[in-house]
Amino acid sequence: MDAIKNLLNRKSSKNLELPFPNRKEMDIVYQSALRAPDHAWLKPSKFLEFKGDSLNKLSKIFEDFAKDNFSDDIAFIEKAKIAPFRAPMVIVLITEVKKHPKVPPIEQMLSTAAAAQNILLALSALNYAGIWKTGKLALNDDIVRYFNLDSNHHILGYLYVGTKSGKDRNVPSIDLEDFVTRY
Repeated sequence: MDAIKNLLNRKSSKNLELPFPNRKEMDIVYQSALRAPDHAWLKPSKFLEFKGDSLNKLSKIFEDFAKDNFSDDIAFIEKAKIAPFRAPMVIVLITEVKKHPKVPPIEQMLSTAAAAQNILLALSALNYAGIWKTGKLALNDDIVRYFNLDSNHHILGYLYVGTKSGKDRNVPSIDLEDFVTRY
């Protein structure tokens, strides 16, 4: 796929189904992710991949977190429990923040965000699709322990991955003059 065409046409896909990328394809996707900007070569980005039966494990993690932290919100608990099954593969986006005199935590998290975009672009180039989800299950210091991660880890979101099904959503055209000031 032409790189510029991929950049200009990639869209998030809500409706995802089988197949998802195979191991060889995912190796390309993760290699692409790890080419994201990374000040001081800290490699802060980590990924947890759930697919097949392991989606049940992710569902249990989400449900336990929701019950423990939002016990009065029955609708959210149910939504959290079924969330992993909206796609055949889910990638957890994690930043392992490392102490460094020149690279603050936010910059390390931005590196993981850039890695996430590279993942979405690589998936698109391989004719797969994905969508990045956040919400109460991400950017929350409490959820990391449900994944047995240390407190220096931060979950930036979840990439739901598969093959696009249904129609593409319409994405309005962008007037660059609304976003770009040229000097």
